[in-house]
Amino acid sequence: MRAALQRGRATLGIHRRTRPGASPGTIKVDPQAPAPVITLIAYGPNQLEDRRLESPEEIRAYLGKHPVLWINVGGLGDAAVVEKIGEIFGLHRLALEDVVNVHQRAKAETYGEQIFLVARMAELNSHVATEQLSMFLGRGFVVTFQEDEGDCLDPVRRRIRRKIGRIRNQAADYLAYAVLDAVIDNYYPVLEELEQRMETLEDRVLERPDPRTIHSVHHLKRELLILRRAVWPHRDMLAMLAREPHPAVSGGMQPYLRDCYDHVVQILDLTETYREIASDLLELYLNLVNSRINETMRVLTIIATIFIPLTFVVGVYGMNFDWMPELRWRWGYPAVMAGMAVVALGMLAWFRARGWLAPRGRPGAASDGNEQGPAPV
Repeated sequence: MRAALQRGRATLGIHRRTRPGASPGTIKVDPQAPAPVITLIAYGPNQLEDRRLESPEEIRAYLGKHPVLWINVGGLGDAAVVEKIGEIFGLHRLALEDVVNVHQRAKAETYGEQIFLVARMAELNSHVATEQLSMFLGRGFVVTFQEDEGDCLDPVRRRIRRKIGRIRNQAADYLAYAVLDAVIDNYYPVLEELEQRMETLEDRVLERPDPRTIHSVHHLKRELLILRRAVWPHRDMLAMLAREPHPAVSGGMQPYLRDCYDHVVQILDLTETYREIASDLLELYLNLVNSRINETMRVLTIIATIFIPLTFVVGVYGMNFDWMPELRWRWGYPAVMAGMAVVALGMLAWFRARGWLAPRGRPGAASDGNEQGPAPV
């Protein structure tokens, strides 16, 4: 998950390492991907093995000895490890190719008695990042591949280790459901954090809109788009699992899969709602900026209108006439200045009577119900 967070804007892109036209099933890993870390959890109602493995060959000693075997690989930097685990469990090479090409959308594919599942884990730090989780479900085993160590599956591991709930008494299909459920539920805290950021942005837009605010709104909309693109395919994947029977999935799993499907639909609804709110914030910001520009233009227009008659009077006195009141009359100059002041004050009084000089309230402030609108022009 750390590597996914460091990719930043690359989370929207697709980067295949195999050349176009390469042989199907070619496994070519990212040279910058971390080295694989293999962990094993093998359990039953009254038994538990939980350890870290040094090589894939150690897996063979645990095959068939426990009701459920969970192999997790964190890091995809070694193609030999991926191929060896595929050989041990008989995993299809086309699916293994999708494992190392980590731009896959959530999906479910059937390979004989095995199901290959792809889900996307989400995490939010300074930005939203998603990481591919590839999972193989077979009779008695679950194999998961992650881009890096660190995930949202610790609650599942804790339930297995502490024997919480019914997971220790269930088959491998229940473990696969528990993993998918943990991945889906991890979207909720991400959405909650985005909701808090949205509320903060709303206050900033109403109180002090500035270019940094509009940048933050665009960033938020992009984060929500990443979430929507990651969550949307899970709906089809879970619908397929709940609808189509498979030897690796018992009939009793249908209610659990439908519940997980409902969570995906709810997350999609929240994501779409937040996207609409972000768009409304963008529109509100633009409206407030336009309102401030109009207010400024109105003030400047009033000032210019006041100075029009004053400029006329001064322009008349700028002409070279032989006789002027201030030249032949002692109080001529003060009288002209007083007349200009009367004109300016009279125009201000008239503008205020028309409601053109009404004080502009703070954006978003509630009216006390006693204000009167401007008089019709």
